[in-house]
Amino acid sequence: MNHAWLEYAKRIAAIAQAGLTYAVNDYDRERYQELQDMGVEMISRLADEPVEKIRPLFTNETGYQTPKVDIRAVIFRDGKIAMVHEKIDNCWSLPGGWADIGYSPAEVAVKEAREEAGLEVEAVRLLAVMDKKFHPHPPSPFHVYKMFILCRITGGTLAAGMETFNAGFFGPDELPPPSVERNTLSQIRLMLTS
Repeated sequence: MNHAWLEYAKRIAAIAQAGLTYAVNDYDRERYQELQDMGVEMISRLADEPVEKIRPLFTNETGYQTPKVDIRAVIFRDGKIAMVHEKIDNCWSLPGGWADIGYSPAEVAVKEAREEAGLEVEAVRLLAVMDKKFHPHPPSPFHVYKMFILCRITGGTLAAGMETFNAGFFGPDELPPPSVERNTLSQIRLMLTS
């Protein structure tokens, strides 16, 4: 897949979404709807996925499209980092997920650590904010910022959650296959050096 064309198509769809929200007449709405349809069709062809699968990604929201925020809890014990075995792709990631409305980034990190790894933690500090497009993640229909938050264990027991098969602590030389949609190996190694 040509990533530059995917970025153009995502941008067209985003401009169309804003235009559909703020258009002042039916003529403009018709033009923005055509742009949105073109963007969805382009992404469908680039991803080799049916339009019906792609369209909901761009028609479920209104207003000005903004990046999504993915938050990851970075938890250490004895020099090893906590990772969870994801059910969605059978690979491993740092506990985390999409930012939730009404929660601060720190609160999301705490919630995700509990839900995905069984650990009670407190957020200590922000370690990094990364733009997903500058890292070797697979193509995504969304623009995503990733926040990595250092957390300190305060209780709980390491355990799987609803979205995870397992959880464990891993050293730099024993990292399992990463869930690259969520975290790349280079991002996890960077967290290990922080």
